[in-house]
Amino acid sequence: MSDEIKLKWGSGNLCCRGCGRQDKQLNTYDYLADIPGNDEESDLVEVQFKNTRKGYYRNSNHIPLEKGDIVAVEATPGHDIGVVTLMGRLVPLQMRKANLRSDAEIKRIYRKAKPVDMEKYEEAKKREYETMIRSRQIANDLKLNMKIGDVEFQGDGNKAIFYYIADGRVDFRQLIKVLADTFHVRIEMRQIGARQEAGRIGGIGPCGRELCCATWMTNFVSVATSAARFQDISLNPQKLAGQCAKLKCCLNYEVDTYVEALKRLPSKEIVLETKDGEFYFFKSDILKGLVTYSTDKHVAANLVELTARRAFEVINMNRRGEKPETLAEEGQIEEKRPVDLLEQDNIARFDRAKKKKKKGGKGNGGGQQPKGGGGQPSSKPEAKQQTPKPEGGQQPKQPKAQGEQHAAAGGEGAPKQGGGNKQKKRNHKHPNRPQQGQENKES
Repeated sequence: MSDEIKLKWGSGNLCCRGCGRQDKQLNTYDYLADIPGNDEESDLVEVQFKNTRKGYYRNSNHIPLEKGDIVAVEATPGHDIGVVTLMGRLVPLQMRKANLRSDAEIKRIYRKAKPVDMEKYEEAKKREYETMIRSRQIANDLKLNMKIGDVEFQGDGNKAIFYYIADGRVDFRQLIKVLADTFHVRIEMRQIGARQEAGRIGGIGPCGRELCCATWMTNFVSVATSAARFQDISLNPQKLAGQCAKLKCCLNYEVDTYVEALKRLPSKEIVLETKDGEFYFFKSDILKGLVTYSTDKHVAANLVELTARRAFEVINMNRRGEKPETLAEEGQIEEKRPVDLLEQDNIARFDRAKKKKKKGGKGNGGGQQPKGGGGQPSSKPEAKQQTPKPEGGQQPKQPKAQGEQHAAAGGEGAPKQGGGNKQKKRNHKHPNRPQQGQENKES
């Protein structure tokens, strides 16, 4: 099947290159990839390296490239290996978004990666984890208040970038000397924030999707607790914090909508007066425009749910010195909704089931009588009277014939020798079985 689609009016063909999967972090969707001649509009190319590090290079040699090609680019010193993630008209826009000046020196692309380049690149990648662990030990020995989160080797293995997190400024001059002597490479230190570290590591958020900082976010705007207050979210740090231990970035997504909706609701400080009494603000459904009032300031008592329009009507009536009969509108039928989400399906049913099991378990071994097949089971006092208790506390040995009778009647073998209490319990578990005293008398 051809990957080209002919346009309806016959003005050209479209390709499907813009529909590629997002296999890289911070992937930029190229919505202009299907436009013919888009790649020739600009010789600038966006190249992405490990995790979220990106660079912009010039294809001065006019190498035929496509999105996803592995290329060798210019570096200081040597060369680096990366993946082409964007080409064409969108690259200058991305550079402007990254605050890169147009007159800045832009490095160039050497070539497409060769097998020799890939071998060096794979060898350098294998050294990254061990280098990170060793560098953390060195920083700890130097008593530096910093955390080295990741290490990235250059494609040719001549340079290593150490990403670290610190609360303040760190004097790592001595650390650079020790690292250079230990690993024999050129050292570069880069300080990142907690959000950037979460973006580099990646993961799944509580919404079930991949982290925003690891997929599409490049600029991290500060998040304040006021965003949670505007949206009526409980200020629980465990729920508001993301995997970076900072407030979730998604709190800023809908805060503007909530702020606009709050302007259409009455103030929480206003008290509504009726002929029945005073009503205080209790809670509100911001997006639905509903307000709930209570007759008590601190406790939910006689709750009445109103629309914002009705609440403003009552407020205007109170300002004119009028008091309505009730807060509800005339002819309004109050919809009875369960306050508790678990009201219709109470989880206490599990507790009741456990209590029944416990009672049944006690009855099998003790005071409760099981259901018999035909006759009436004997009670505990009768068993005491009928069962003789010889001296020494041991029951007389039963013949094998009686044991076989027991096995045929109750499915058990002959009783073992033991104390009188054990024999009493065994007789009580099988109330339909004849007692030992009766057997002896019959015999």
